[in-house]
Amino acid sequence: MQISSDGALIAIHDATLTRTTNVETLFAPRDGGYSVSDFTLAEIKTLTALTGATAGCGYSGFTPSSPDPFRVPTLTEVIDLASGWNADRGADVGVNPEAKAASPELNRKIIEELAAGGFGDPGDKAIIQSFSFAALRDILVIQGALGTDIFQAALGAALLDDEGVYGVFDFGLGASVPLTEITGFARGVGVTLRSPNLDADFIGAAHDLGLQVHGWTFITAEPVAASAQFQTCIDIGTDGFFANFPDLAVAVAAVAAGPSPIALLGAALVSLAGMARIRGHRAA
Repeated sequence: MQISSDGALIAIHDATLTRTTNVETLFAPRDGGYSVSDFTLAEIKTLTALTGATAGCGYSGFTPSSPDPFRVPTLTEVIDLASGWNADRGADVGVNPEAKAASPELNRKIIEELAAGGFGDPGDKAIIQSFSFAALRDILVIQGALGTDIFQAALGAALLDDEGVYGVFDFGLGASVPLTEITGFARGVGVTLRSPNLDADFIGAAHDLGLQVHGWTFITAEPVAASAQFQTCIDIGTDGFFANFPDLAVAVAAVAAGPSPIALLGAALVSLAGMARIRGHRAA
């Protein structure tokens, strides 16, 4: 999440607009660049979102159903999309915003908008994640003041230090934070697939402390290769996935306890009816 100059929460990864939109073709630089915080919501809504790199579209012939599929969304629009989908289909799709920095304004706005959209309680399928452990500590205080109870996840890398203590590397701090300390401000950890110690022992240590473990980011679009990668993480006890192709993640999670996931994956993806049968699993 980022904040526009007029206070809107923008669902965009970067702090700037240059990498993922066509802003440079429509606007001159402001303060030497194109920070999200230097543009109003109305201006950002004139931009076209660009796909590329790991965000490229992997479905040949896919036609988006929305009238403006490549507009930059707000958090409220993401919440409305999830709520509408759930209401129309009896599903339980959640939302997973990331607090990009330890900004009290950003943190409070995320909580307020989630709560206003019906995602303020533990059963509401919402997760707030951040690489900033300071932000998560602040968010916990804000939640206490607002009376919400939204799941919080600390993002980083799974590590085992020289003293045999499992922790998550805090990229902002530049050091590993023990899992026992993370339990004070989060209920889960999201760790990179490139973590040096992402294995069954790390996950077991996290589970012993009541922490869930999600892996990020699964970017493989080819179903068989993606299935194998997901299954490896399922086998070591991972609770969920951050995936660029969530349909593949959901399909693998649905069949993980049954016959060969690879054999059944194709059938699960044949139609929307197939996808409807596999909703409700935690992969996301």
